[in-house]
This record gives sequence, structure tokens and C-alpha cells, in this order.
Amino acid sequence: MLLTIVSFLLMLGVLMFFHELGHYWVARRNNIEVEEFGVFGFPPRIVKLFTYKGTDFTLNAIPLGAFVRMKGEDMGDMSAGSFNAASAGARAAVLVAGPAMNFLLAFVFSIFSVMSGFPAAVANPQITEVTAGGPAAEVGLQAGDVILSVNGDAVYVDDTGAQINTDRADFPVSEASGLTVLRNGTQTTLSLPNGIDGETILDAAAIQPVLNTRITVVAPNTPAEEAGLQAGDLIYAVNGAVVTPSNSLGAMVSQYPDSEVTLTVLRDMQWLNIDVFARANPPAGEGSMGVGIDARPVLAAVPLGQAIVRGVTGILNYVGLVAALPVMLITGQMSASDAGISGPVGIAQMVGGAVSATADTGVWFPIWQLAAIISAGLAVANLLPIPALDGGRLLFIAFEKLRGRRLDPEKEGVIHLLGFALLLGLMVVVTISDIRSGPEAIDWGRLIGQ
Repeated sequence: MLLTIVSFLLMLGVLMFFHELGHYWVARRNNIEVEEFGVFGFPPRIVKLFTYKGTDFTLNAIPLGAFVRMKGEDMGDMSAGSFNAASAGARAAVLVAGPAMNFLLAFVFSIFSVMSGFPAAVANPQITEVTAGGPAAEVGLQAGDVILSVNGDAVYVDDTGAQINTDRADFPVSEASGLTVLRNGTQTTLSLPNGIDGETILDAAAIQPVLNTRITVVAPNTPAEEAGLQAGDLIYAVNGAVVTPSNSLGAMVSQYPDSEVTLTVLRDMQWLNIDVFARANPPAGEGSMGVGIDARPVLAAVPLGQAIVRGVTGILNYVGLVAALPVMLITGQMSASDAGISGPVGIAQMVGGAVSATADTGVWFPIWQLAAIISAGLAVANLLPIPALDGGRLLFIAFEKLRGRRLDPEKEGVIHLLGFALLLGLMVVVTISDIRSGPEAIDWGRLIGQ
């Protein structure tokens, strides 16, 4: 419990500090006076650290983030140097700066999460064609060989066939020098001539990703249990057709409703053919055979350039999902319970889980990734057009530009005060829900393949 509380307060403090730093820096650039920068916590004040160019930098007693207090921000103060006296463009820039800092921080944390080792869904490359005179032929590879390792290092590819580098294998790796493959159900090690390595072979060979689907659970009293399928089995083929990322297990099995299918699986480095009945109308949550399946996650490493691309893309995809969430809720495409909306208690529990996962595994991905998601979430939430939030204040500025004159700052301040009260009430409701039901925990161990 103590670890959860401390880690949550520290993460929230860092994210809110940079949010408020954005407001502070842009306000100063636009000659808006900043009376106080609470670098940690909300009043009452514990101590004033120092004063810089008229701004008191303070530590405060309520450890829930940080704040910036600008001159006349929530009152009718139109004197020189006040927030309300600034131009519409200056006020908008100050408001946008906070969420912008959170977006920037989300990108940085997301890139760190990729660079620290990210969970990649992997497969093993299978040779589909050997070109005469090529590196694969020179090594002695044959069509159908599944490459497992090179000189004791596991060989993986992603769903496009591109090689994935990792130092953590999800199967026992042969320590033999050379190229270890599965051929006709037997492990075989081929010697590598000088000048030929695993990467050269993959670049020159025709391959397809296989063994990308793993059984994670077998439900009791189901066809899968009766057939003898086991958690950990890797699915290779259905009725002889190879399962690949583009030809999924579910899609293939659905072609045989109420029929028996033959699964070719890899178990303990041995090929097995297992006949399973595929039900057309299985009980809810069981699937046609009664198995739970997942990708094969391993911790992967990529060069800096690819890490930047993956990190930025991941956050943009998350923001797109969050932006689409209100529409999905309104149209009924997603229920409120499935949306996973959490308050401070729920977020604190997630942070505690990420910190515990990192402490247990030594892998920093959970902390960096969750920090990136929370930072992006703070940015999006603050831009919502709700009074008291940055987005609500921006909405008033947009209304001001359309109207040609601004609303009385005192009246606007009252509206933001009411909005703040509404947000507090909503936070209480969400917090009570978190305490009663508890948020769905993130299984970091499964995600990072531990």
C-alpha cells in the first residue's frame, strides 16, 4: 500500500509539474505575471523555496500535483500583467502550453519504454523457398525448416517478417554454434560458413512467420481439454494450412463449424497432430474449441530511430482511441464499464502495479509506458471543453473571437468555479466506483512475457 501511494504521488507530481511549467513559461513569455509556482502540492504552503522574477516557488501540504497562480486569473482584474488583461492569443497560448507539455512528456516516456525493451508479438521464420546458390542453400536449409536460433541467440520475426532482436527467449535456446532449425519434428543444427550469419540468411531467404499463436488456457469440460491441448502449445497449422499473422487461428477454425479439425502444435519442441471438435455455438467466453490464445510477447530492442517512430506512433494511436471514446459510448459501441474510466484511486493502483512489476522483473517498460499513457490522458482530459479545464477556458476564448467581445471576466470566473465543483463531484463518484469494484489490473507479466 505504501509503495502504491508513494509511487502514485511521485508520478502525478512529475506529470503535473511539467504541465504547470508549460503554463509558467508561456505566461512569462507573454508578460503575464506569475505570482506563485507550487512545484509540488497544493496549499496550505509548507515552505517558500525561493523567489525568481516576482514568482514565489513553493512546496505545499496536499501532495496532489502542482499549480501555477497567475495574476488575476479567476477574477475581474484587468490591470497590466494580469491574465485577463492579456490578448486572446496570449491567453490561448498559455492554456495550450500545459497540455502540450504533457503530450511532449508522453512522447518522451513512450520512446523510453521502447528503448528499455518493449513487448513485441513475435513468430519464428519458416523457410518457404530456397534459391539455388543463395545463402540459405549454402547453409543447407530446406523449405519447411523453422529457424529457432543462431549461435545460441533466439531468432524471431514480427508479422511482416522483419527480424526482432531480443536477449530473452520464450523457449529453451540451443547453445550449439550454428543455425538451429526444426526439420520434420527434429532439432537440427547447421554450420554457418564464414561470411554468412542469421541476418544475411533472413534478408535473402523467402520466409513466412509461423508459431505466432500460443494457447494460454484450456477451459474445463471443453473439446480442447478432451483432445489434450495444453497451455503453452504453439499452434502451427489447422488441417494442414499454416497459421500466420494474416491467416489467424480463429478465422481458420471458423471455416469448420461443428466439425473436427486437426491442429498441428509444437510442444516441448515436438510436433503433434491433435484432433479437436470445433463447436458452432459454444458457451459465452469459451470459443469454439475452449481455449484462450495470445501472441508470443518477448522483450525486443530496436535502434533509436525505430524507437522514436514506435514511441510516437503508440501515443498517437492512444490519443486517437481516447478521442473516439465519447462517440463510442454515445453510439453504444462500448459500455461505460468497458471504457475503463478510473479516478485517483484506480490510477494509483495501476501505478503501484507497474512499479511492482518493474521491481520484480527489472524491466522498466511498465513504468515508462504507464507514465506515457497517463501523461497523454492528462493532456486530452485538460483539453476537454469543460469549464475550469484548459479546454473550457479555450472555448470561452473561441466564443470571444466569434462574438467580437469577451464575456465579463467575473461571470466567466463564476462559471469556471461551478465547473470545478462539477468535476470534484464527478471525481468523487468515480473514486467510489474504484473503491467498490476496483479497476481491472494490468497483467504486466503477461505483456512482457515474464
